[in-house]
Amino acid sequence: MFFVSAGEVVLQRLGAQGETVVLQRTRQGFIAEASLHSARYHCDALVTRTGELVSIPLPAIKKMLHSDPAFASRWIAMLNQEVKRLRGQCERLSKKGVKERLLHLIETEGKKGLLTLGSDLKSLAAELGVTHEALYRAVADLERANILVRREGCLAVKR
Repeated sequence: MFFVSAGEVVLQRLGAQGETVVLQRTRQGFIAEASLHSARYHCDALVTRTGELVSIPLPAIKKMLHSDPAFASRWIAMLNQEVKRLRGQCERLSKKGVKERLLHLIETEGKKGLLTLGSDLKSLAAELGVTHEALYRAVADLERANILVRREGCLAVKR
């Protein structure tokens, strides 16, 4: 298991038609926590922005979960937050249009209408389950409609 303390890591795998499916994007937090009780990883990790990772041996985590109730409680709380985030991702992917998905992402994962991008729009497109061309068009349309502003490393909804 790993903890991303800086940078960005994406967990992904190939879909049925060979497309990239982004399962998780982490800029600060645990990755591969689902491997705690698995014999092998179910996806690949890709560093999309250079940073720093801390490797955490699985036996150490298992020991702490069994011996330290306070640690176990914090671990459960962290997993609860991840479940909530994944439910938001499911909701986002159920939206029909690229613009709707993008605005939902900014609203749910951004702060006060501002989404910091860890990598480029092409990578973000994979997270939204759309082509990068469709995302570029959606961003341009939202900018022309005076709904979205693209700044260095971020997207912001105009208020």
